[in-house]
Amino acid sequence: MRLRPFSLGLTSPLETARGSIEQREGFVVAVDPESDGDSVSEAGVGEATPLPGWTESLSACEATLRGLQADRDDAGLADALARIDPGETPAARHGLALALADATARDAGRSLAEQLARDERLPAPADAVPVNATIGDGDPETTVAAAETAVAEGFGCLKLKVGSRALDADVERLRAVRRAVDDGVAIRADANGAWDRETAREAVERLASLGLAYLEQPLPADDVEGAAALRDRRQGGEVGADTDADTDPPVPIALDESVASRGVDAVLDAGAADAVVLKPMALGGPDRALAAAIRAREAGVEPVVTTTVDAVIARTAAVHVAAAIPDVAPCGLATGPLLDADLAPDPCPVSERAIAVPSGSGLAGDAFDGLR
Repeated sequence: MRLRPFSLGLTSPLETARGSIEQREGFVVAVDPESDGDSVSEAGVGEATPLPGWTESLSACEATLRGLQADRDDAGLADALARIDPGETPAARHGLALALADATARDAGRSLAEQLARDERLPAPADAVPVNATIGDGDPETTVAAAETAVAEGFGCLKLKVGSRALDADVERLRAVRRAVDDGVAIRADANGAWDRETAREAVERLASLGLAYLEQPLPADDVEGAAALRDRRQGGEVGADTDADTDPPVPIALDESVASRGVDAVLDAGAADAVVLKPMALGGPDRALAAAIRAREAGVEPVVTTTVDAVIARTAAVHVAAAIPDVAPCGLATGPLLDADLAPDPCPVSERAIAVPSGSGLAGDAFDGLR
């Protein structure tokens, strides 16, 4: 296993309620299982790009990976992967899990999406994945301009960051966007856990008339019980209760950080979400993200795959994860343009609201050979 550190700046800071994201630092993880005695003969590449608040710190990620380099015994890389705790260092596990999955798929002559679907006994994966545009915090004029640009580029689903400002200001921004774009454009709002329970309840009431696709992470990550209560109290009544025909439909609730913090099972068991936002980097690998999506679907909850503003290797892997989910909703995978530079040319450009799944074996055929 070989590690290559990298640091990539963003074209401009991505403002969220949890702070500004200005650069992404991590490690390219390359493996050559054949030299280690493992069962596949192809090299593989992965990416470990931690984002504190969703994953471990950069130093903790590096310590875990370098510890495996130094201490790994003769059992091989699969044994090393099993020793990584995805709850403690998910980005480190993602890096090695992806590298091994890439090698396995390449060895079998399958795309990563085909290999993931086969492992989970799912139908053949989709050829393309629908995506949303991500719009950071800004004043109403800036937000509307970004929304109109995204729609002009073909996006039919917009995800707006909220929570950095007072609720009144965010309501104004969302209303301005709703007026500016066609009714057929879906709008999602992501608070990144910025609100307390009282503010979140007020937000749900005031945003109901806008027909949001969902409100994402309105409460702090650990407050799964609060999210469940919020769903129960939407529109002033219990879920499933009779409502007046003129009442706006309740705002669906999606959870993101709660899935990473408390686990998808805790979120589903609590009945806390209408949708779960799954970040493979925060969940510990593409295999764990797809398994979480399957559990969500079985519970009647919609899975959505996004990234932690990752570099091209992890973004490409997330596209494969999303493609393996039958009839997946628009996903937050169109984040490549947020980076000022990248590790390699992007094999997953956006075209007509979707990203085509790369052809070739593994992640993208020979697209990443220079990094393996």
